[in-house]
Amino acid sequence: MITVNADGKIMVRRCLVTLRPFRIFVLGIGFFTLCFLMTSLGGQFSAKRLGDSPFTIRTEVMGALESRGVLRRMSDMLELLMKRMDILARLENGTDFHKGDEARFPLDRFQPAAGLMERIQAIAQNVSDIAIKVDQILRNSLMNAKMGDGRRDQCEVPRDPKYPDCAGKVEWMRARWTSDPCYAFFGVDGTECSFLIYLSEVEWFCPPLPWRNQTAAPSPPPPPHAQAAFRSDLAPLLELVGTGKESLSFMKKRIRHLAQQWLRAARRLEQKLKGRQGDQKHILIHIGFLTEESGDVFSPRVLKGGPLGEMVQWADILAALFLLGHSLKVTVSLKELQSNLGVPPGRGNCPLTNPLPFDLIYTDYHGLQQMKQHMGLSFKKYRCRVRVIDTFGTEPAYNHEEYATLRGFRTNWGYWNLHPSQFMTMFPHTPDNSFMGFVSEELNQTERQRIKSNKVGSMAVVYGKEASIWKGKEKFLAILNKYMEIHGTVYYETQRPPEVPAFVKNHGLLPQHEFQQLLRKAKLFIGFGFPYEGPAPLEAIANGCVFLQARFNPPHSSLNHEFFRGKPTSREVSSQHPYAEDFIGKPHVWTVDYNNSEEFEAAIKTILRTQVDPYLPYEYTCEGMLERIHAYIQHQDFCAMPSPPPPAKAQSPAMQSPPSPLALSPNATHLVWSPSVRRDPHSWPPTDSLQVWLSEGRHACTETCRQHGLVCEPTFFRFLNKKEVFLQLSITCDSTEYEMNHLYPAVAENVHECYLQKEPLLFSCAGHNTKYRRLCPCRDYRQGQVALCRDCL
Repeated sequence: MITVNADGKIMVRRCLVTLRPFRIFVLGIGFFTLCFLMTSLGGQFSAKRLGDSPFTIRTEVMGALESRGVLRRMSDMLELLMKRMDILARLENGTDFHKGDEARFPLDRFQPAAGLMERIQAIAQNVSDIAIKVDQILRNSLMNAKMGDGRRDQCEVPRDPKYPDCAGKVEWMRARWTSDPCYAFFGVDGTECSFLIYLSEVEWFCPPLPWRNQTAAPSPPPPPHAQAAFRSDLAPLLELVGTGKESLSFMKKRIRHLAQQWLRAARRLEQKLKGRQGDQKHILIHIGFLTEESGDVFSPRVLKGGPLGEMVQWADILAALFLLGHSLKVTVSLKELQSNLGVPPGRGNCPLTNPLPFDLIYTDYHGLQQMKQHMGLSFKKYRCRVRVIDTFGTEPAYNHEEYATLRGFRTNWGYWNLHPSQFMTMFPHTPDNSFMGFVSEELNQTERQRIKSNKVGSMAVVYGKEASIWKGKEKFLAILNKYMEIHGTVYYETQRPPEVPAFVKNHGLLPQHEFQQLLRKAKLFIGFGFPYEGPAPLEAIANGCVFLQARFNPPHSSLNHEFFRGKPTSREVSSQHPYAEDFIGKPHVWTVDYNNSEEFEAAIKTILRTQVDPYLPYEYTCEGMLERIHAYIQHQDFCAMPSPPPPAKAQSPAMQSPPSPLALSPNATHLVWSPSVRRDPHSWPPTDSLQVWLSEGRHACTETCRQHGLVCEPTFFRFLNKKEVFLQLSITCDSTEYEMNHLYPAVAENVHECYLQKEPLLFSCAGHNTKYRRLCPCRDYRQGQVALCRDCL
C-alpha cells in the first residue's frame, strides 16, 4: 500500500482532472492532422497534369508555405505539451507520497497517464515524419509547377470565328479576374492559360484548348423520371414548408384547413385522367418576397391586417404541386437558394458548379432577381425552367428588354426576355401570361342550405382591413347605413381604436375561419375601390354574398394611377375586381359609379330584393386548380419552343414560307384550322381549337376574342404570321414588312400596308392602336376553366 498526505491527494486529483480533457484534446489534434492531410494533399496525389483539377492550382498557390507552417505549429504544440507533462511528472516524483495513512491509492491509477505520455510521443514523432514527407512532396510539386508555367504562360488567345467574343472576354479576365472569388474557385490564377481554361470549360466563350485532356468520360445521363402519383396525405408538405415566419404559419394553417377538399379533388382528377399522370418533376419553390434580403415586409403584417393574397396563392400552389405527386424543395432564404442551386462561393459572376437539379422553379420577381444575381451565365441557360408568380401580369412589350427600352415600356419589374407564358397570374386577365389562380372553399349541399337559411338580409361587410381604406368614404357609408347594418374587420391596437364611423360594428382582424363565418351571415360584401383583385370577393360570393364594387371612369392603369405605375402592364382596370365583373357578373356582382349617389342607392335597394345562391367558378375550386397546373406541367416546355418562321425577304418561291394551314370558315367571317391539314402534334393547345379574327381599330385581341365567346391564345400567333393569311381574309397588302412591334401582325387599312412580327417574344394579345386592325388568334375554352381549351386535357 502507498499512502499520501493531503497535499499529494489534491495534486493528484488536479492532475487527473487535467488529463481527462487533455485526452480529448490530443484526439482532436490527431483528427485535425488527418483532415488537414486529406484536404491539403488530395490535389497533389490526384491531379495528373497542371490544371486538370480546379483544386490543383489552389493547392499550389496556397498550399506550400501554409502546409509546412501548420505542420510545424502542430509539432511545436505537441512538443510544448510534452514539456508540460514532463514537469507534471517531476512534480509527481518530488512529492512525498509515503507519509501518513490518510488515503490509499493503488499505483495502477497512474498508469493511464504514463500510457498517454507514450501516445503523445508517438503522435509527435508521426507529425514530425509527416512534416518531412510533406515538405518533400511540396518541393517536387513546385518544381513541376515552375516547369509547367512556361507552357501555361505561352497560351495565345485563339482566333476562331465561331467564338467571336473570346478575345474580349480574355481581356476582361486580365483586368477583373480578382473581382470575384468564384474565378479562383474554378482554377483561375492570373495566367493566360487559366483564363482560357475557364472561358472554354466553365463558360463557353472560347474554343477548347488542344493540349487539354478532352477524352474525359461524359457525365452520365440523368436517371429517368419516376411516374408521378397522386398523394393522399398533406402532412409531409407541412414539414417541407418550414417554420420561423408568421407568413409560413399562415400558409400552413390554410393548407390544413383545406386539406380534405384538396384530397377529394385529387381523387376526382385522378379518376378523370385515367392513369395519364405523366412524369414526376423535381421542383424548387423559392418564395423570394419572404426572404430577409428582399425585406420580407409581409410576415410582420400578417397579424396586422396586411395583404394576404400572395400567401393565399403560394399556399395553394404548394398544395397542388405536392398532391400531383411531384418532388418539392421549398426555400425562403437566399442561403437556401444558393445551396440548392449549387452556386459557387463568390459574388455570383460564375456559372453553377453542377447542372441544375430541378426541372422547374416556381418563384416571384424578388426570387427571379436573386437567381439572376447569383447564377451567372447559368441563369440564361436555365431561365426557360422558371415560372414566375406575378399577381398583375407582365405584357410582352414590357418583357422584351430591347423593345421596352426603345419604345418606353421599360419598368423596374419587366425586361426579363422570358416567354410571356412563364409569368403566372392570380386572375385570367392577361392571356399572354398563364393563369395560375388560387382556390376558395367549396360548400357541400348541406352547408349551402344552412347558409341560405341563416342569412341576415340587412347585414353588410366592408372589404378592407386597413383604416386608410375607409377614409373619405363617409358619404357611401351613410347611404348604406340607411338600409343595412355595417360590419368591418379593421385591424387596430387596443390603445388606438380605428377611425371608422360609430355606427360600424368593427370585429377587428379575424382569423380566416371566423371571417368565413361572418361572410356566411352577410347579405352584401362591399368594396371601396381598394385593394385591387384580391381573393376576398370570390370568397364572399362563394359564401352567398352579393359583391358591390366601384366602376372606375376613366379606367385605372399605369398611365394615370400611382398604384399601377411601374408595373409591367398597360392593362386598364375598369373596376376594383375586373374578373368578378367580366366572368361572374350579375346577380352576384354589381359594378356601379360611386360618384353617382342615386345609382349607388338604387343598386343597394335592388340587392336587398335579390336572392342569390353561393357560387364559385370551377377554375377556383381545388379540382380546377389541380387540373390547370397538371396541364401546364405536362404540356408547357419553354426550353424546346418551336423556331419562328424566317423573315420572307427573298422573292424566290423556293425560299418563301410554307402555305397557310388555315382555311376560311363556312360563313366567311374568320379563319379556322384547315380540315385537310394534319393537326400539329407538337402544338399545345391543339390547333383545331384555333380561330383567326380581325380586330377593330380600337380593340386589342383580348377584347376581340371575348366578343366572339373565345379567349386569345398567343401560342397560335406563329400560324397566322404570314402574308397569305391577309389574302385569305381578303385584305389588300400593297407592301408587307417584318418589324418588331407588339401589335403585329396587323394591317393599316387606310394605306394598305401589312406588317408581320419579326420577334416572337413580342407576340401579344394585349395592345391596340387606332391605326391598325390586328390579326387575332382565338380559341375555345372549357366551361368554367378559361385557361384550357375543350380538348386540352
